[in-house]
Amino acid sequence: MLQPFRLALALALAWGTVAHAEPSPGGRVRRERPVTVAGTAGEPLPVVHIAQDSPTLLLFPAPIQRKSLTFDASRIRVLDAGERSVIVQAVSDLRKDEQQEMGVFFVDGRAPARAAFVLVTDPAEVDTRIDVQRPEAPNTACQPIQAPAPKPEDFVLLGYVDNEGVTTSISQGQRPMQGLALEWLTAFRGAGWILADMKIVNHSNQSAWSPQDAMFLGRVGVPLRARLVTTKPGPIAPGEGRRVLAVVEVPKTEADLIFTLEVRGDDGRRFTIPGVRFPMPTAGDAR
Repeated sequence: MLQPFRLALALALAWGTVAHAEPSPGGRVRRERPVTVAGTAGEPLPVVHIAQDSPTLLLFPAPIQRKSLTFDASRIRVLDAGERSVIVQAVSDLRKDEQQEMGVFFVDGRAPARAAFVLVTDPAEVDTRIDVQRPEAPNTACQPIQAPAPKPEDFVLLGYVDNEGVTTSISQGQRPMQGLALEWLTAFRGAGWILADMKIVNHSNQSAWSPQDAMFLGRVGVPLRARLVTTKPGPIAPGEGRRVLAVVEVPKTEADLIFTLEVRGDDGRRFTIPGVRFPMPTAGDAR
């Protein structure tokens, strides 16, 4: 017997197969087509045509965070969400001037980290199958991730913030090292993750410097390789500073965490920040 997801997927694929030959019950032409998600926050979102009488299957090129799926449940019905697919349908046909946004994060965190779509109803056609494509970020092998545009609900849906909230500690400047200086650093600790938000300044008598990777080094245990996120792509020019974020998942523990943070650049220069403290979360009231 087919599992519910496999059955839904099979039905959606079957509907898509006959779509080329027959219109939908509502008189709309059924379409199967690829769409490419926006690569940056400034790009327009791809448009997907949905309807009340036809489900729309979206197939993703990589696993998705199903818990991060966001949509207006009063207007959009999610029939099924799998590891790499979502089947949606309009609760009722959207108004002519109505646009609904739906988004989901990819598991791997690679840019673009989130796939978002504008859902509309078209009287002439409906998308029965969307093959989602993900643009390749330039120089992905040697460039840190550029921050996507998250929404407040994403943090809760992904489980990054729970009833214990987030704790922080703040550090101010540090003496220069290899032509680099720390202007400030804020250490955040949430549910299973730590994040160092800092501003690194490249001295004016140095060459341009691109942060490439980061490691959290503890007193015990293996080094933790972090994801680097920057607010602006490209190298840090001489005499300029850049906000850089390093984030890594960690197991929950009832103690402060103290790491040495090492940020390595493309020219062999590395910047080491000792004694970065991530305070123990404060117990919350789950009631």
